[in-house]
Amino acid sequence: MLAGIVSLISFSLTAVLFVGEAAVPKLVHQSGFSVIGISVRTSNAKEATGDGLIGKQWQKFFQEGVLQQIPNKVDSNIFAVYSDYASDKNGEYSLTLGARVPDGSAVPAGLVLKTVHAGSYAVVTSDQGPVAKVVVAAWQRVWEMEDKHALGGARAYQTDYEFYDQRAASPQDSQVDLYIGLK
Repeated sequence: MLAGIVSLISFSLTAVLFVGEAAVPKLVHQSGFSVIGISVRTSNAKEATGDGLIGKQWQKFFQEGVLQQIPNKVDSNIFAVYSDYASDKNGEYSLTLGARVPDGSAVPAGLVLKTVHAGSYAVVTSDQGPVAKVVVAAWQRVWEMEDKHALGGARAYQTDYEFYDQRAASPQDSQVDLYIGLK
């Protein structure tokens, strides 16, 4: 899980049901929760260049043992939270890599707290395979569904997140869920 996620260059998120040939996201209502981790500000345009920050952030997350620095983790799952959107998929956003913690948790020095907003989410599940490949492909599917108004609602651009559980334990054979916040 660690080495493969380090090579992740951009994004992830998913849980998909297949109806005939079309992938239809599962719609869920998610309660709000808190994540503590490390954060960076970037954009999809920047990530498409050689100067992308997301891969470097994943590398920092694992090399500096950030997960082990987070007290009171709810579990061992990893969250990649997209928040503070400037506009839409074309604008800047913040990415926070971390773990879910109980509300009101103290934030260690050098880390940040992000709140995942309660609300409706479209869940898109990646294919199974190399984590960097399947997560980017899942985001491409999200953007395509968004353009076709096929997510189950308009995107809220408040918080989205990738959920890395036991299915992402092997970097070469991972599956990740993307939760896309809806209005």
